[in-house]
Amino acid sequence: MQLDKMVAYHKAMGDPTRIRMLVLLAEQERSGQELAELLHLSQPTITHHAAKLREAALIMERRDKNTVYFKVDPYFIENGAAASAAYILKRKGSSPMENQPEQTDQTGQTGQTEQETLKQAVLRNFFAKDGRLKQIPSQLKKKVIVLEYFAEQLTPGRKYEEKDINEFIKRYHDDYATLRRELIMHQFMYRENEVYELNPRTMWTSWQQLR
Repeated sequence: MQLDKMVAYHKAMGDPTRIRMLVLLAEQERSGQELAELLHLSQPTITHHAAKLREAALIMERRDKNTVYFKVDPYFIENGAAASAAYILKRKGSSPMENQPEQTDQTGQTGQTEQETLKQAVLRNFFAKDGRLKQIPSQLKKKVIVLEYFAEQLTPGRKYEEKDINEFIKRYHDDYATLRRELIMHQFMYRENEVYELNPRTMWTSWQQLR
C-alpha cells in the first residue's frame, strides 16, 4: 500500500464519529437516516463521514429507490491494519500460501496443497490454450483467483497509465473496463490521477479466505 493510501486509511479511521459509524455498521446494514438518528447528527454530516469511509474502502453502499444503505467491509479494515503493520515493521509482503505446510504423500514426496490444486484447476478451466480468458468467472472465489493471476504478471513498483493497463488486460480479455475495475475493487491495484500501481500482496483480496 502506498504511503499516501495508508495515511488516507488512518485518516478515515482517526475520527470518533467514523469509528462509531463503523461499530454500528458492523452490527448490521443501516441507512444514512438511521445512522443520523442513532448518532444524533445531521444527514449531511453522516454523508460527509460516509464519503471518507467509502474512499478508504471501509464501507460499501447500495441504493434502494431514494434511500442509501451502508454496511461495513471487514476485510479491508483488517487488511488495511495489517498493511500498516507490515510497512512499519518492515515485513516483506508474501503469498498467503507461503506459511502453509506442504503436503506429502505416503512415499514422503512433497505435493501441492489443496488450495494450489484448486488455483491451477481454475486457471486451466478459464484460460484457453492461447492464454486468453474464456470468460470472467461469476463465482467470487474463482474471479479473485483470475485477478490474482493478472496481478502477478504486473511489475511491483511500476506506475502504469490507464492505457497501459487497458492494453495489458486486452491481451487476455476484451472487457478491459470490467477487469480493470475489479482489480481496484479487490485491492490488487491502487489508482490515483489515472495512474495505476500494484498494492503489496498483504492488501490483495485473499481467495483462500472466500467460500
